[in-house]
Amino acid sequence: MGLTSDAVLAVAVLLAVLLFVGTVWCWPRLAGRNWRAVLGRILLLALTQVMVFASVGLAANREFGFYASWADLFGQEQEPGVVVDHDTASGPVKVTGTQSVNVPGGSVPRVGGQIQKVDIAGAKSKLASPAYVYLPPEYFQPAYKDKNFPASVVITGYPGTAENLIKGLHYPQTANEKARKGEMQPMILVMLRPSIVPGRDTECVNIPGGPQTETFFAEDLPTAVASKYRIGTKPENWGVIGNSTGGYCALKIAMKHPDRFAAGAGLSANYMAPIDGQTGDLFHGDEKLKQESDLMWLLDHKPAPPVSLLATSSKQGEDNYQDTLKFIDKVKAPTRVSSILLDSGGHNFNTWRREIPATLVWIGGRLKA
Repeated sequence: MGLTSDAVLAVAVLLAVLLFVGTVWCWPRLAGRNWRAVLGRILLLALTQVMVFASVGLAANREFGFYASWADLFGQEQEPGVVVDHDTASGPVKVTGTQSVNVPGGSVPRVGGQIQKVDIAGAKSKLASPAYVYLPPEYFQPAYKDKNFPASVVITGYPGTAENLIKGLHYPQTANEKARKGEMQPMILVMLRPSIVPGRDTECVNIPGGPQTETFFAEDLPTAVASKYRIGTKPENWGVIGNSTGGYCALKIAMKHPDRFAAGAGLSANYMAPIDGQTGDLFHGDEKLKQESDLMWLLDHKPAPPVSLLATSSKQGEDNYQDTLKFIDKVKAPTRVSSILLDSGGHNFNTWRREIPATLVWIGGRLKA
């Protein structure tokens, strides 16, 4: 049974309940002061608390996607990522599976849309990544068979998984609902994690002598996906959204590549790439690359790009609130900036789920099919 499976969580909860009931039931029999009674009480209390904490931990891991497997949890996944050159003669996007959208009527694509699991191969970066593509119901309806759709790249935080965007943050469900209510136009979502190279937080940087992740996201991905699906290749056809590390990537990609993207939304984003044990040396002494990875520096020293930006934060619970205000204040025309500023909300899924509906409506209003 997998770490994130329903069965594992159900067994843990059941054991916690049984141990709690057993402790209450057996306590009178263990009321003595001899060593056996004392040891019995200690064991029952310890086992009950272990199972309660295990149940809470398993539930939190399912919600936030900290660990994907038992091997991941116990640190057995140590093999470094390897860059593989793929033969793209059959196309840079390969569909490896499909699943329905968790909405009423979701089993029928023309009613609920469809989520396709794909592998995307980058022609320029020579990187490849799995992703999920949400296709709205209209994509399968005869009235739209000759029409293109706008698209947004959606990037999760590090070290999150692409599945978090579906199961935890509900992007497809929210996009489906908002379009069904007429609050936004139908839009394709390309959902993936920022760590194209497993085990390393590259912060969407073109690392000298290393992975060219900015090129993958900004150039390879929209070109590849547009060759597979009915999406245009103009900037007005593409947006990018992300949370946490993905939010930094989204803002940076939109700001640095207005020839590819018309809008970028950063939910709880940082405004510069951190350097820590997860990132390693991103810049290798390249001061220009380091500066151009600092969004505040870009606003101060580079011409304002003709894009729309959205920044979100919370007055209480987020560390980036003051930086977000500074970022907004630095933006100059023709760049347009919007914000979502909550009174309170931590750096977590619950906060982002409160921001995603408005974010999707916002970005949908800035893209064209």
